[in-house]
Order: sequence, then C-alpha cells, then structure tokens
Amino acid sequence: MVEKPLWEIARSLGLFAGTPHLSYEAWRASLRSACGGDPKIMEPKAFAGWMRPLSVCGFTAAAAKIECDLGATDLGCNSYRMERMPRDVRRAGLEDYWAAFQVAGRSELIQNDQAVALAVGDVALIDTTRPSTFSHNGSAQCLFLYLPRQSLVSHLGLEPLGGACGRGGKLATRLLDQLVRDAIEDEASLSAPTGTYLQLAVYDLLGALFAPSDPIPGSLHADKLFRRICSIINDRFADPDFGPRDVAAQMGISQRYLNKLFAARGLTCNRFILSFRLDHAARLLRRRASLKTGLSISEIAYVCGFNDYRHFSRKFYRRFGNAPSAIAGDQ
Repeated sequence: MVEKPLWEIARSLGLFAGTPHLSYEAWRASLRSACGGDPKIMEPKAFAGWMRPLSVCGFTAAAAKIECDLGATDLGCNSYRMERMPRDVRRAGLEDYWAAFQVAGRSELIQNDQAVALAVGDVALIDTTRPSTFSHNGSAQCLFLYLPRQSLVSHLGLEPLGGACGRGGKLATRLLDQLVRDAIEDEASLSAPTGTYLQLAVYDLLGALFAPSDPIPGSLHADKLFRRICSIINDRFADPDFGPRDVAAQMGISQRYLNKLFAARGLTCNRFILSFRLDHAARLLRRRASLKTGLSISEIAYVCGFNDYRHFSRKFYRRFGNAPSAIAGDQ
C-alpha cells in the first residue's frame, strides 16, 4: 500500500477547499504580515498562489502554495525568495520557531551561516529571532508549524539551532511526518488532553532532529543548569510571588548569571515564567472545555499563579489571540 503524500491527505479532507488564489501583492502582504520578511518573486505576473491557516496537533499552522504559469515566462517558472533581514526581525518582534515541511517542489533555507536544500519529505527548523532566507524555483508546497519558543525550549532544556534540516530518510523525520499526517486527518476529533500529549511528542521528535550534536565547550554544563531551572519553574510557577530572584536563590547562582543563561536562549526569566503559567492555563481551559466541568476560569487563573484576573486575561489574549472564555468553551 502506497501512503498518500501529506498534501494529498490534506486536500482530500477538504482542508483547502475554497481557498482563493491570491494576487502576488495580496500574497506578499499576507506573508509579510505573518513573518515580517520581504518576499520577492521573479516574473510576478506569472505568479499564482495561496495561503491557508490550519491547526495541527493543537499548534497554529499555515499551508502555502506557489504555482507557476508555464506559459507566462520564458524561464518556465517563478523564482521566489523570502528574506528576513535584521531590521525585519526587529520590526516583527517574533519569538517562535517554525518547522517547515517540504511537501512538493524544492526549496533552500539559509540561516546561521548554513545553507540547506530541502527536498520532498524534509523538514527544516527556522528561528524567527534570527535573519534567514527561504527560496525556491518553480511550484512549491510547504506546511509551516508555529512552535512557541518558551514551550519548546522548556521541554527540551536547550535551544535548538535554526537553519538545520531533518532529512526524509531519518527515523525521527519519518515519525514526525507520520504524526502530522495523522493529526491532519484526525484534527476534528482530537480531544484537548490528546492534543497536549501530541504537542509533547512533536517537541520530542524535533529535539531528536535538531538538538546540537556537537555543543560548544561549556554549553553542556549550561544546558544542565537550564534543565534544572526549568524543573524548578515547573514545580513553583503556581506561586504568584515566585520570580527570578527565587530561581537564582534555589539554584545557588547570581541573578546576573541567571539572566545570561536565558539571554543566550533569546529569553528572559520573567517572560519564561509567564509563558509557563499561560501554557498551563491553556491546558486547563482546554480540559475544562473537553470535560464540560472543572474549575472556573478565575480559579484556573489563580492556580496558575495569577492574582489579578484582568492581568491574566490581557496576557492570555496577547499570547493566544483568544480570550480565556473562548478556549474554555464559554463563548
């Protein structure tokens, strides 16, 4: 039995039905808005493409396709180049990673002084806090999975390096691809607890693919310290008075060194603790929606370390784009 490609599965389920083709300028504007870069296409008159938001394993995702009009240009195809320069990174203010699945065609990713060619079945990791270039020639189809930085780094206990590629022949890549295929097929039936566990499985597979294999001297010790810090935060984040000073004291290190450990990973301790609290609140709210019972929203905010419900609601909306009540199923 021959497995359907990821893209065919998605199309067969009607996930892309009715997705309109965008003009070059409309597509360029939507991409710039999403990732803060400046896409460029040769022969834009020959351009035809679209983008569609999705949800995969509880992650926000986007499907994108560019088609070439073979009769519109002597080259026979369009050349697409998406550049995120340092100024784009600063303006966008993004903190996430993107996992880019090459579904059709070929692409090239340049980041952190690495250039990798992506073929069908490959997956690349892109760090949105660093400049990058993503390009291809001809028609291409990609699926982008948006991964919250704090959650990924917390789970792995280290910061994966952007610009790397997981080849389609690797076991971890095949398992990740299969997990995404199955999640797209079953997304409508996924319960909140199941989605949470699948997210952790995605993190583990990404760690197997992109954790540094040859860490620089001293980083093993730093990674070990950071894993201990993550464990402490996991144990104590529900205390509303818990903060960086308490982390440093329990670790027996200075706050200055604590700040350096987080800065090396593009984070701050305060924002990391806040992210822990919000992620846990989101899990409890989804469980409440699934079980149709449980703690009230204000009680959930309290057990996640928030004394001020208005502060919790504002931060939650800024992080997830929805009010807590919407996640809890009260709307």
